[in-house]
Amino acid sequence: MQLYDSFGPNPRAMRMFLAEKGITIPTINVDLMGAENRKPPYTDRNPGGQLPALELDNGKCIGETVAIWEYLEEKHPTPALIGANAEERAEARMWQRRVELQITEHMYNGFRFAEGAELFKNRMRILPEAAPGLKLVVQDKLKWLDGLLEGKQYIAGDRFTIADIILFAALDFGGGVGQKIDPSLKNVNAWFKRVDSRPSAKSSLHPASAQNGMKG
Repeated sequence: MQLYDSFGPNPRAMRMFLAEKGITIPTINVDLMGAENRKPPYTDRNPGGQLPALELDNGKCIGETVAIWEYLEEKHPTPALIGANAEERAEARMWQRRVELQITEHMYNGFRFAEGAELFKNRMRILPEAAPGLKLVVQDKLKWLDGLLEGKQYIAGDRFTIADIILFAALDFGGGVGQKIDPSLKNVNAWFKRVDSRPSAKSSLHPASAQNGMKG
């Protein structure tokens, strides 16, 4: 196997997952900032153009972060970051979907359509008029999540799961591109500090983060 890696919040989430699992995979770095992931030969392997991607020994390529995690968790079930049984897996996947559909995707598009517009204008359709509203949706949903985190260590309760990794990588990135966590959200901020204190949070930062001025 080999992992296609780069700077960015999703690749960082991948590295964080691997660190939590204690898994090491040979890595090829792809120049995301230079759009190397949006053209051949990378798109010959992964036509979606996303990063990260995992190329298997048989040549097949898995190009969605959570799909990669599902595959690796089946191969390396402990520690369980999705779940050790059907109920735990369903709970983690439920929260993963809620976090992605209601928070992180809006945050990323808010960035792509505004601060990141110059970088993304030739890679996708940019909707600058949508950026302010998307950023407000993120804040609305973080406020919603703040109430649900009352009395919890992590998003799914006492278990650290992929939902925590996805949201942490997004919020740490967002803090550097004008989408900081509202200081009044005490539960979200406490959760963020809790996750930030994990060794995987520091070890997963890409070396290019300092140069780019963004955490990814």
